[in-house]
Amino acid sequence: MMEEAKVDFILTEREYEDRLSGFPLRVTDCEICGLEASAGERKTAEDPDRPAYVLYTSGTTGRPKGVCVTNRNVCHYVQAFDHEFHVGDGDIMLQYSVCSFDIFVEEVFASLLNGAAIAIPTEEDKADIRSLMRFVERHHVTIISGFPYLLAEMNHLPQIPASLRLLISGGDVLRGAYVDRLLGQAEVYNTYGPSETTVCASYYRCSAGAVLEDGTYPIGTPVKGSSIRILDADGNEVPAGETGEICICGAGVSLGYIGDHEEENRAFEQTPAGERMYRSGDLGYLLPDGNIAFLHRKDTQIMICGKRVEVSEVESRLYQCRNVQQAIVRAFTDEDGLSYMTAYVVPDDASIKISVVKKELSENLTSFMIPEFFVKMPSIPLNTNGKPDMTRLPVVMKAGNF
Repeated sequence: MMEEAKVDFILTEREYEDRLSGFPLRVTDCEICGLEASAGERKTAEDPDRPAYVLYTSGTTGRPKGVCVTNRNVCHYVQAFDHEFHVGDGDIMLQYSVCSFDIFVEEVFASLLNGAAIAIPTEEDKADIRSLMRFVERHHVTIISGFPYLLAEMNHLPQIPASLRLLISGGDVLRGAYVDRLLGQAEVYNTYGPSETTVCASYYRCSAGAVLEDGTYPIGTPVKGSSIRILDADGNEVPAGETGEICICGAGVSLGYIGDHEEENRAFEQTPAGERMYRSGDLGYLLPDGNIAFLHRKDTQIMICGKRVEVSEVESRLYQCRNVQQAIVRAFTDEDGLSYMTAYVVPDDASIKISVVKKELSENLTSFMIPEFFVKMPSIPLNTNGKPDMTRLPVVMKAGNF
């Protein structure tokens, strides 16, 4: 990543120098960013199409890809954010996300450039949801933008701080069960957008909406300055209600991936109208009211017993079972290379019976779609980005057919 991004130096603090041996460093300690460039040496940023940042995402290949986002892209999103949420003097955004995820861009740039302030909690403040809420209350935070799992934790509290007026979920599917108790306490939004299109491409106001049949919220309508088309494999727009690929056009579409990613960069296209478009690889469909429903990625299907299974569909059904508070379903392969599923379940009742859960699943799913293994979890472990940490989920190993 350092070589591909042609990084000149790493800006760090003295206490972390030993972790970064071999890299060119600039130390910040009591200096102005450790930089001594004169005004004449500084590069201007008058060109809006110059890169603002490169954000690395593993995508679905496992090989990190650096998304190159321009100053124009960031300014587009700052304006789109303000157009929807009307932030400004008096608003305080919680700066909760790590800087390697694009929610950070929303927390910092979309707040400060619109006149709001940010409140930055310490690691101790973020130790658990109650200490975080004490921080929010102490500093009169008005807006929180984060992963749905953060909102789900808040949803279990008796109440949230009265200063909060807006809760924004992004980065993963938002289920109704995550926010049902929050709806009457603050405005709740679901958002959607790959890093390749600069933070968010669509918004959905949950407070004035409803969940879909699978218990998830729609992803809404395009943000200001963007448009979304649902296309088939040949690039034709599909009729409302039919499944297609979510394709995003407009000022948020980035320059693409830096380095040797020719194949992946084919996801970026120029439309006949001259717009830049990104093929997300996500599937969805247009609802009658004009909102968009997200289904799943094109590449998340597995084969079980010779039949195609969409893992996210199984997970959605599991969430609708009684006494299931949280759930994740993941696919693995046995010694013969055949796929099987494991369900990780956080129950809301200690007396939960898997036989009952399986019976409920069988009312909507055929037998080969029911996970082979179930693991009872006290909670779903999250990584520093706020997403489920797959490395901390126990793997149930399965032998092949000898």
